[in-house]
Amino acid sequence: MSTNDAAADTRQATITRETTETQIAMQLALDGSGRYTVSTGIRFFDHMLELLARHGAFDLTLRATGDLDVDQHHTVEDVGIALGQAVTQALGSKRGINRAGYFVMPMDETLGVAAVDLSGRVHAVTDLNLAVERVGDLQAELVHDFFDGFAQGARANVHVKVLYGRSSHHQIEALFKAFARALRVACSRDRQLGEMLPSTKELL
Repeated sequence: MSTNDAAADTRQATITRETTETQIAMQLALDGSGRYTVSTGIRFFDHMLELLARHGAFDLTLRATGDLDVDQHHTVEDVGIALGQAVTQALGSKRGINRAGYFVMPMDETLGVAAVDLSGRVHAVTDLNLAVERVGDLQAELVHDFFDGFAQGARANVHVKVLYGRSSHHQIEALFKAFARALRVACSRDRQLGEMLPSTKELL
């Protein structure tokens, strides 16, 4: 079950997502200043979402509770889905936005790349090979599940890749920062487009 509410003129959204596995309440403002209040029960994941808000200049309020006694998968994926839905709701018609964005993010010895296309088509690719099972308290393999969930919720193409790096923490952090900044570009208004839809199909 999912309920959504958004004001396209202010580019804000409120998402409530409730399943038998997770309960998520989220507020998102695309034209924010990077303020956040985040609680998912997974502290390292919280930290990555805080980075996403700050580097994307999004205002994000998120409270998620899930069946962490079973696994972290449901919480991580559903937060990604909810965030994608929030972006879609906040963008409204998508008229006048860049639609696509990319960013290359250094994090000390690590270099991460992200590309986002709010195309209406769902596809996610995560190229990340970690030598550890956990980073902090997060199951490392679930990084892909977050980006896949976002792609589902936003109906977007998401590609994230670590070009090189040693620290597992730095690799994940570089991806989240790169993704945040790529998403910020994709959501930004293009003055040259005015109210035009950034697609020759006239549908996104």
